[in-house]
Amino acid sequence: MEGPRLRRPLTSVPPLPANAMDGAKAVLESARLFRYGEHVPEGTWVARLERAFADHFGTRFAVAVNSGGSAMFLALRSAGVEAGDVVLLNAFTLAPVPGAIEHLGARVVLVDVDENLLVDLEDLEAAIVEHRPKAFLLSHMRGHVADMAGVVALCEAHGVLLVEDCAHTLGASFGGRPTGLFGKAGCFSLQTWKQINAGEGGVIVTDDEDLAARAILASGAYMLHAQHGTPPSEEAIQRWAPHTPNCSMRLNELAAAIALPQLASLEERNAAWRAIYRRLEAGLAGLPNLRIPQTLPDVVHAPTSFQFLAALPAEDLEARLAICAERGVPIKWFGRQHATGFTSVHRHWGYVEARPLPKGDAVLAGLCDIRLPSDLTEEEVATVVAVVRLAFGH
Repeated sequence: MEGPRLRRPLTSVPPLPANAMDGAKAVLESARLFRYGEHVPEGTWVARLERAFADHFGTRFAVAVNSGGSAMFLALRSAGVEAGDVVLLNAFTLAPVPGAIEHLGARVVLVDVDENLLVDLEDLEAAIVEHRPKAFLLSHMRGHVADMAGVVALCEAHGVLLVEDCAHTLGASFGGRPTGLFGKAGCFSLQTWKQINAGEGGVIVTDDEDLAARAILASGAYMLHAQHGTPPSEEAIQRWAPHTPNCSMRLNELAAAIALPQLASLEERNAAWRAIYRRLEAGLAGLPNLRIPQTLPDVVHAPTSFQFLAALPAEDLEARLAICAERGVPIKWFGRQHATGFTSVHRHWGYVEARPLPKGDAVLAGLCDIRLPSDLTEEEVATVVAVVRLAFGH
């Protein structure tokens, strides 16, 4: 096949750093993969990861758990959200996010998003007034950070708990403040295609002692809570221990040993991703029927993927995406009739109540997504640009 073709899978990930491999080897040689134990010395890997996250964000507490979805579930539950409560959620997100709310038995009410995939503040206020929610689980989906000043003002004015899903924004900020620090808690993911690759895992950061105590207990601490990296007071633990079930959502030592060194090199990877994103943005500018969502001026993003919006009929778009796939550039399309792999939207989730979302539905119909390995070379980025321009340039 003549013309541009990418020879490297976009699902590939860079090799783990040597110190992550060393940590993994030490854990495996010890055979102690469980984070707790009656005779475990100070300084377990999970505890060290918790201290490192708390230090990184300047929070009092960090609680490591087994997935980003578990982090959201535990953060909401530990903030006081109960079965039957209404939890707002922006319509552009991924299935584990409404899944965390459903896990609680709470009711999901979707909020519209605008042409740049950001939560629509007018619709957020309307949903708050109409539904009187207990909380807003704000998903910074695919790294798109909303007007956080406006979101916080609305939540505070109406007494709505704010919890952030930061699975795609470890290292992003709004107005100089990192995502994850705008509400009651921030929830991060350590899944393979996120900023830190431990295969799976999650971390909650918070300054709320009661939330931290409840999350630690519910994650399954077996009253070995003192082995946490950032333990709350014994008073807070005892306040909640009799009323908190063990939900078995702990992070293991192997994942923590792999994750910990990567936090130290986070900004290096994010800088590489930003450079890749800028090259793609410049290379694809000006294509007909193709628009790139705009980032707010106050946002420093941390993109692990690239999105564009195609204003084309479904059959035409499908044909152009097929050209890209044939040339080694698979592109996810959120407008497909059925959920495909990791890609789904609210209409695919039968457990979520339908609500008119005119802006979001119009945008999601043509939303396309390219995964970005952080070690893509300039030549490989140029090839991706050439393939997309070949498919969409007419």
